[in-house]
Amino acid sequence: MSPRHNRPKGGDHPADRRGDGGPDRYGLERTEEYLGEEWTVRHVSGAGAAGKRYRCPGCDQEIPPATPHVVAWPQYGGVDDRRHWHKACWNAKDRRTTRVQRSRNAPRH
Repeated sequence: MSPRHNRPKGGDHPADRRGDGGPDRYGLERTEEYLGEEWTVRHVSGAGAAGKRYRCPGCDQEIPPATPHVVAWPQYGGVDDRRHWHKACWNAKDRRTTRVQRSRNAPRH
């Protein structure tokens, strides 16, 4: 019996492996269209904002600290225009209604 090899599957170069060099790599920015304008989208690991909580505009739920998510802002917007989204909510943004209803007990942030 040969010894077990703990090598990752994929190519020899780390960027060839799925997840290491793909489009969802953390910190990689891209441009997408949303609400008729160009938005800059960045995937973040959430580790840099320890203890910080964000509210997703897609589902109106909190994004817990240290959770990977998406930050998006209009291409010609400023720092105050950045919004933190759950990845699934950002991907479903075009299928959702424009008016999110908050429950009675939800905090108003």
